[in-house]
Amino acid sequence: MTLQTTETIQRLWSTFLRDQLAAMPPENRKQVEQQLEDRFGELLETAGNGTSSADGFLDLVGFGGKGAVPFENASYPYIKPDFDDSVVPSQLHAAAELYYIYQHERMKIFQVVQVLQRLFREGRMRIQRGPGAHGLYLLDKWRPLRYTIRDRMLAYRRAFNYGNAPTNTNGITNSNFNRQLVGFMVAVSQYFRDLLIGEVIRGGQLIEQRPFGSIGTVQRIGLDLRYALDRSTYGNILALTLEVGHYLHTILEVLDAPDIKKAFDANTKWDVIEIVSNRYLGGVAEPSQRAKMAESGRRILQFVADNDFKTAIDPILFQSELRPMGPHAEAWIAAYRMTPEGSRFAGVSPTLRRLTSPNSAVA
Repeated sequence: MTLQTTETIQRLWSTFLRDQLAAMPPENRKQVEQQLEDRFGELLETAGNGTSSADGFLDLVGFGGKGAVPFENASYPYIKPDFDDSVVPSQLHAAAELYYIYQHERMKIFQVVQVLQRLFREGRMRIQRGPGAHGLYLLDKWRPLRYTIRDRMLAYRRAFNYGNAPTNTNGITNSNFNRQLVGFMVAVSQYFRDLLIGEVIRGGQLIEQRPFGSIGTVQRIGLDLRYALDRSTYGNILALTLEVGHYLHTILEVLDAPDIKKAFDANTKWDVIEIVSNRYLGGVAEPSQRAKMAESGRRILQFVADNDFKTAIDPILFQSELRPMGPHAEAWIAAYRMTPEGSRFAGVSPTLRRLTSPNSAVA
């Protein structure tokens, strides 16, 4: 289809759309607005697929069968916007699990297990035949975790820019991860705070459900977060996450063994972690905050991995999809503010203003 024909269709479509919407009752317009927009996109794509890009370019420069053609008779070059879809979902899911593992690393769980293994070998822990003793024996015998602390720290630095491991000059380090993650949590929190204000002022949820806040900020930061994680999690991140994830699952079961809990006069595995950390590792490392950040952070990153953040999505539909993430975002922010790195967090509204202003940084 020629450029002139395509432009004519666009003008006629605008007139058709205006006339059709004007003739509909207001309560019925929302049902067809998105359908008409999707149909318009299909028409433009179909118009550009009639001629290959090579043939269209040859006609334009005069090397085609028709010779040089005027601009209005040149074929319409429709370019499909697919940048936001060019991510590898498995890498994003691996990043979500790696974040969960990182928070447990910060809780010193891997170090706690190493201390228990040493105490078990040296006979300084009163266990011998129980499931905990057997689990520690198997960990010593098979050494299932091939990825060392150095490997894990390099992965955290590459994917999240966490820690002080050296960066690879030939690789990509996701230097803006924490800023984008905090920004996304803040944007989701602000979105639902605006929604709550709207419900209070309007008198309920059924009167104009659309919130005062715009979904644009949530979508924009979510897309940036997806893209940055995708380009920084190549290589062994997926394999490392699978192996370390299975190992973490195993050692949490070992720490919950009754003989190990009895040896430290503990009620839960978290009591074991706290007691061992205080006795042998110089103190406990925010287990309550880290556990909540691990849970909510992983869920939010899984949501980011699975959502394409379509620009023209219906706001009410997006609100329904995003609603389960609201409590997770608020819980993550509350826990983050109690950690050393989040102690300077300025609050949701000030942080969002700083995030959306030029040359800004999130505390």
